[in-house]
Amino acid sequence: MKITVLTGAGISAESGIQTFRASDGLWHEHRIEEVATPEGFAANPALVLEFYNERRRGLLRPEVLPNDAHKALATLEQALGDDFMLVTQNIDNLHERAGSQRVVHMHGELLKVRCSRSEKIYPWLSNLIGDDRCACCGLSGTLRPHIVWFGETPLRMHEIEQHLMTSTHFVAIGTSGKVYPAGGFVEVARKLSIYSLQLNLDAIDSGSKFDEHRQGKASQLVPQWVEEVLNGQFV
Repeated sequence: MKITVLTGAGISAESGIQTFRASDGLWHEHRIEEVATPEGFAANPALVLEFYNERRRGLLRPEVLPNDAHKALATLEQALGDDFMLVTQNIDNLHERAGSQRVVHMHGELLKVRCSRSEKIYPWLSNLIGDDRCACCGLSGTLRPHIVWFGETPLRMHEIEQHLMTSTHFVAIGTSGKVYPAGGFVEVARKLSIYSLQLNLDAIDSGSKFDEHRQGKASQLVPQWVEEVLNGQFV
């Protein structure tokens, strides 16, 4: 068995991470173009930096902890090794804090910044302001959140696609599976006869391309599914 797992906002929402797309989500008071595009950053870098500073402060709150879904996936990684890939659309570090060691962050990471000149990436736990100087070039104004914005290419796509195309199972957790390019993963699975499973809080819609759908909280569904895999009951 070789599994590719994709996680989305639903898995972290139970840990207190506010989602972006909900009616009261992170974009509720901002236009996407203002805070999640290269053009928005060029037009008003202070606004964009503060938007992600607020997200970073929220992630670092002591009450924000990995839940049972994150922990179960870490257990599955330990069991399957190279036959398991965990791809996440989330920019938090809850998978790592739960014990996962080889997480692929296709949309970047909130606790890192990137130099726009050298593309070097640095850990960053405090507020980022325009006057901060980059360690590699010594200039201010070159650092930006290590986040993939709209109009930019998600990270490590070739690596993800290679693993997915040789998998026996594709599992999407806490995500609708409709936002591209991640939304195309289930289409690849379908084309290659890779069994696909969706674990999501929302009810299945009539246009779903998944072979199986289970509805409920990730913190309940994921440990149950992982137990099935480890006991040889998921085929």
